[in-house]
Amino acid sequence: MDPEVRYCTTSDGVRIAYTVTGSGPPIISAVDPLSSHVQLEWSHPVASAVQREYIKRNTLIRYDPRGCGLSDRVLANSLDETVLDIEAVVERIGFARFALQPVLSSTLPHIAYAAIHPDRVSRLIIVDGFLRMREMLGTPQAQALFAAARVDWMLATETIGFIAFGAGQDVNASHGEYIRACIGPENLADPELLMQFDATDYARKVQAPTLVIKHEGLSVVTMEATKDLVATIPNAQLLVIPGTFVDDIEGTAERVVAFANNESPRSSPPGAPLPSGMTAILFADIVDSTALTERLGDDAFRDKARGLDAAMRVAIRDSGGTAVEGKTLGDGVLAVFTSAKQAIACAQACHDAARAAGLALHAGIHAGDVIREADNVYGGAVNIAARVAAASAPGETLVSGTVRELARTSAGVVFEDRGEQALKGVGEPVRVWAVRAA
Repeated sequence: MDPEVRYCTTSDGVRIAYTVTGSGPPIISAVDPLSSHVQLEWSHPVASAVQREYIKRNTLIRYDPRGCGLSDRVLANSLDETVLDIEAVVERIGFARFALQPVLSSTLPHIAYAAIHPDRVSRLIIVDGFLRMREMLGTPQAQALFAAARVDWMLATETIGFIAFGAGQDVNASHGEYIRACIGPENLADPELLMQFDATDYARKVQAPTLVIKHEGLSVVTMEATKDLVATIPNAQLLVIPGTFVDDIEGTAERVVAFANNESPRSSPPGAPLPSGMTAILFADIVDSTALTERLGDDAFRDKARGLDAAMRVAIRDSGGTAVEGKTLGDGVLAVFTSAKQAIACAQACHDAARAAGLALHAGIHAGDVIREADNVYGGAVNIAARVAAASAPGETLVSGTVRELARTSAGVVFEDRGEQALKGVGEPVRVWAVRAA
């Protein structure tokens, strides 16, 4: 399949190539500029498989950002310039509202566009994204890629498939040639300029419901960067899936399409029903998981983490709660409860399980209204719970004032006042309390 390539011109005079395929609700999709080519991607074994899933139920608008693919090879000097590419495509295609679906570094301009044009964006689905370019460019894999590009362009492009798909994948044999058709050495010549691209302020203003998908096997995007992205965007939910881009293409595409269309995923596993309305929300995640991975090694740490995850899920069930599968955190859990007392009891049991495994947890609980959607919950209360957890000391449970009031006479614990905390991404200070055994 070779879709017709069309062109539009940005307000600063750059020609942008785009394609329109399929029918149904519109999704505007942009992949990382390193691998963006709106014509050749339809013969790429991974990209074409993803897009064929999208167009079964949706209209797919794909475009090449400036500097890559069939668009003018003019490199962007700022994040604001990259937003102009999206605005030009939107003006040309004529859809009033649409979902945005960026991948990797294309996430930053799409976050900015969603913040600037909230009336146009119905849904935002981010795949392996982050807020700041330095978060990806600072990883060992990216540093090695830039170093190789300065010495041997052929070698550098041949290694990109290994980073994206993992070792031993069939697609790696042809991916280097594909990358060389998408970009030139100039795209990797000035990492210091790219390091300045930062969408954090825009992310706080995004109004569209947002799904963040993280491939667990893609190490060039860290879990810490992913969690920060989810906590900064209001109404964002996180889905961690195993493997890399080549694993479970149909299942991942189904999650994207279902969220874009505000539907339940057709392949969703059956699970306990999630509550809507007033809910106690527990976040718990492993302290210093990155450092532990470095010290113990990937396999040893994952064994410990899997054992702790199983124990925490037992604690959640025994405490009367429900683990939120659609917001799996990779190194921790999110659970919801119908009472604050249950959430506190569960947090204590999770800490006991972590100590038995030689690990420690950050844990935080907040209570508020949540919105149920398929196997996810989202809302401002979920974001506050995540930030309360992040403020806790290792081995400690912090709760908001709301939780303390709900459980003060029933939970069998005492609360130590920690005062008002300025939580990242939360507009007003939140008073928090540390849970102590009675």
